Amino acid sequence: MSRAVVAGPAARRGWRLDLPTLAPFFALGLLILLGAAVNLRFLDPQNLTNVVTRSAFMVVIGVGATFVIAGGGLDLSVGSMSAFVGGLMILAMNAVPTQDMAAAIAVGGAVALGGGALCGLGNGVITTAGRIEPFIVTLGTMGVFRALITYLAQGGALALSSDAMQAALRPIYFGTVLGIPVPVLVFLAVAVIGWVVLNRTPFGRHCVAIGANEDVARYSGVAIGRVRCITYVIQGVCVGVATMLYVPRLSSVTPGSGLLWELQAITAVVIGGTPLRGGAGRIWGTVAGAVILEMVANIMVLSNLVSEYLIGAVQGAIIIIAMLVQRELARRG
Repeated sequence: MSRAVVAGPAARRGWRLDLPTLAPFFALGLLILLGAAVNLRFLDPQNLTNVVTRSAFMVVIGVGATFVIAGGGLDLSVGSMSAFVGGLMILAMNAVPTQDMAAAIAVGGAVALGGGALCGLGNGVITTAGRIEPFIVTLGTMGVFRALITYLAQGGALALSSDAMQAALRPIYFGTVLGIPVPVLVFLAVAVIGWVVLNRTPFGRHCVAIGANEDVARYSGVAIGRVRCITYVIQGVCVGVATMLYVPRLSSVTPGSGLLWELQAITAVVIGGTPLRGGAGRIWGTVAGAVILEMVANIMVLSNLVSEYLIGAVQGAIIIIAMLVQRELARRG
């Protein structure tokens, strides 16, 4: 009799669904069905490929945002940071002689990654050393980065200076490997690395521990400031990678580039199952969340039921709904 009592709850726990983890994938499946019902062109392989490819920017930035949010932080500067880093990347590439395309691309990539890392480091140092709320810090740096790119572009646009350089960069966004778009391969690689770091390393465990309970993590010997600062550096590096994918698409940046990317990144993370309060991080949920956002926009364009100019409003509503769902799931335990 006692064995049956013990085995029952264990069996029930073994079959219990992890709703926060599975919910974004259920939502993705439902969206695919909705898209097909609204317009059969939605299921066209070329359309689906475009949706996944266009979501690459937000997947990469969202992976970085997952680390920041899992550690109890927040970064509102990613959109303006991307525009600023993109401007630095273009200026650096334009300074390289046009006959040396390989060197120009290498310099541009180094500037994008290095610039993103330094911007992230600045956010992290100010937040941790200054003991200022990350919301305030990154709200301030959002304005700083946006002003800097506006200054560099003199209110206009910064563009690659030669057609040859534009052509050399195009494969980074428009190219394929074995039929798979390069941006998709990049975001899959970033997601795999992010998942391993967050779930299979001491740093990842420390990051989640800080978000769950900072005091307990401190008493356990976790270097709170260092770990949290590194999460912002990771976010900056991810912004640099996303910028390397973004610049080849248009070959230019403007003061309006990356507008509202911070909203999209946070939304992707939240609907992917990562609590905004921190304490957990779901990398693959973030990937699904980013694809969901791009898929919603695509369905709106194909359906003609809602103006595409309201995409931002829909995305804003999605994050509110996702937060309400998260709160209800947390309440139910």
